[in-house]
Amino acid sequence: MPGIERILRQTAMRPGVALGLAGLLLTLAPGGPLRAQIPHFAPVKADLVIVHKAARNLQLMHAGRVIASYRIALGRAPDGPKRQAGDGRTPEGVYTLDWRNANSNFHRSLHVSYPREWDDQRAQRWGVSPGGEIMVHGLPNGVSAERVGHPYVDWTDGCIALTNEQIDEIWARVDDGTTIIIYP
Repeated sequence: MPGIERILRQTAMRPGVALGLAGLLLTLAPGGPLRAQIPHFAPVKADLVIVHKAARNLQLMHAGRVIASYRIALGRAPDGPKRQAGDGRTPEGVYTLDWRNANSNFHRSLHVSYPREWDDQRAQRWGVSPGGEIMVHGLPNGVSAERVGHPYVDWTDGCIALTNEQIDEIWARVDDGTTIIIYP
């Protein structure tokens, strides 16, 4: 910290001032004694989740502002909207994060309300099953990010994947019932 070093040099002629200033700086330093006196505030809750598939990005929004942004991996065939079970595509559209699974095979997971009525109707017209169980989740239990190529390889069956640390952050900041918009 060049500014602090300059101040300490200027006060070197007055040892008592320099010593007092150094003590104050240590007290204010991250993890110093003062830190224990500062109350911990809960993170701001998201009121909207936005996914940009092409950019491989998930954003948490609050009051129209981005409060967090994460690099994601998608289904193994991510281009276009999900059409049927097993196609490896991630859905596109407006959904809800409607429930959560703390005991997921992928650390933790938040359920995307796919399929909606229009997804069912489209699949019915094509004579296929729309699939389901689309989740925003962490890494497979006991598997490293490197092993699945996360986030550089799209490795899910159509879900939205993050690291375990990232899904823990999202878990704390997103309530059930939050809208998720998934863009192409």
